[in-house]
Amino acid sequence: MTLLVTGSSGHLGEAVLRTLGSRGTPVRGLDLKPSPFTDAVGSIVDPGFVRAQMQGVTAIIHAATLHKPHVATHSKQAFVDTNVTGTLNLLEAAVAAGVKSFVFTSTTSAFGSQLRPGAGQAAVWVTEDLPPIPKNIYGSTKLMAENLCELFFRERGLPVVVLRTSRFFPEDDDDPAMRAAYAAENAQANELLHRRLDIADAVSAHLLAAAGAPEIGFDRYIVSATTPFEPHHLAALARDAAGVVRELYPACAELYAVRGWQLFPKIDRVYVNDRARRELGWHPEFDFAHVLSSLRAGSDFRSTLAREVGAKGYHDTLVDDGPYPVAK
Repeated sequence: MTLLVTGSSGHLGEAVLRTLGSRGTPVRGLDLKPSPFTDAVGSIVDPGFVRAQMQGVTAIIHAATLHKPHVATHSKQAFVDTNVTGTLNLLEAAVAAGVKSFVFTSTTSAFGSQLRPGAGQAAVWVTEDLPPIPKNIYGSTKLMAENLCELFFRERGLPVVVLRTSRFFPEDDDDPAMRAAYAAENAQANELLHRRLDIADAVSAHLLAAAGAPEIGFDRYIVSATTPFEPHHLAALARDAAGVVRELYPACAELYAVRGWQLFPKIDRVYVNDRARRELGWHPEFDFAHVLSSLRAGSDFRSTLAREVGAKGYHDTLVDDGPYPVAK
């Protein structure tokens, strides 16, 4: 009765392993890189290595991936190898081993080009019903892997839940203009309104998905902090997001002023987690109301788990012009 976590050296993998380890749950970490949370070092691109990790495994959380920050440094073939072939290897091995539950960590980047409304258009209300249109190799390969997961459910009966997660990394934004305008804490607090997720809430969603997959069969869920916005706010968010937030949270202006923080003037998309909360029984704790409560108390709005995992970066070498290379 063991849960296998891929990507155990990464942000989410480590967070899952920390959480389950503290509960005494049998769990095994797998990653290309060694870490205190990695039991088996190797590549999911190697089917033999993957098969060798399946002894006693009843559930898999597949978080290993090449990320958006790797688009500038890795080839498209590398993305296909890791994100598509690696997922295929895990799905094949899971079926052969009789695994009962498979959770695939996907991304809201699968929506891609849908997330940038044209000038003068309202912000995008992003639910599971919005058709994905990836705009880079990262989103494309994650969507390919999602489709493989669905195929294995339909053809082989493997229960799979796909979680399209929003941002939960603590690193600075890759956009130089964003870094120049907002301190990292300020920007990430703002993002909890519409496009961010605390890693503790990401972990709870994954564990609920792993428990619920046998009954669910197959489905996709958006996993992001609960937004305070409603569809009727979308037009105003594209024009004056700060005004909408101040109307919803009258105390925000004073609390932000004490820190020297600013709200975003415009918001272009809102991730909606209603289905994940309703169908997974998920109760995310870290939202914008929590941010304001933390500011009022003079405390860090991040979870203890987020602070423990910390920032990891995505590359072995540092770059001069930001937290990671940016594709041009």
